[in-house]
Amino acid sequence: MKKRIKIIVIILICFIAIALTVTLGVNAYLKASVENQILTAEGAMELTDVDCILVLGCLVRPDGTPSGMLEDRLTTGVELWETGVSDTLLMSGDHGTKEYDEVNSMRNFAVERGVPVERVFMDHAGFCTYDSIYRLKEVFKAKKVVIVTQEYHLYRALYIANALGIEAWGVPADLHRYYGQIRRDLREIVARNKDFLYCIFKPLPKYLGDTIDLNGDGRVTEG
Repeated sequence: MKKRIKIIVIILICFIAIALTVTLGVNAYLKASVENQILTAEGAMELTDVDCILVLGCLVRPDGTPSGMLEDRLTTGVELWETGVSDTLLMSGDHGTKEYDEVNSMRNFAVERGVPVERVFMDHAGFCTYDSIYRLKEVFKAKKVVIVTQEYHLYRALYIANALGIEAWGVPADLHRYYGQIRRDLREIVARNKDFLYCIFKPLPKYLGDTIDLNGDGRVTEG
């Protein structure tokens, strides 16, 4: 009996060791494969023919104002717009219920800082990073983009874009230190492994929809 228990324990230890090795290996590979696509704001200014600046959503407070992390993403996105990286902003986030709305909060932030409302598009069904990038290609037909989010998140977003055939560059929005970052970093390792598999099998996002022309008027995405 003791011998059988010992064998089971050894098998479990080996299984855990293999799982950790694979998980950390995928994480390292994903990060290394896109690190050259992360630019400074100045570096992004050298790009040409960028279809849009994609700002990825994040927590919105109950009063409708952006959380600190989201505000930093929006500030960075607006600054890139001001320097002419692209004349179009695309706000992608969660607007799954009437009570919780990331994208209108994001749009309002940009408009209040001088971006014309017609140059701000909203993706109301960006429920996760994979959905946001998939819809960026299939709904908004973007081919070349600059993605804005915090650096820890940027690796995954860029990897998904590469896998879906989008020419993507990233500008980090780390303007402050963020409480709970260690927890987010650990959770992101799991998320990178999940999206690594998504990029192999390429499932459809929760919603697709009609094509939206980024050369048109952003007010068509109101709602």
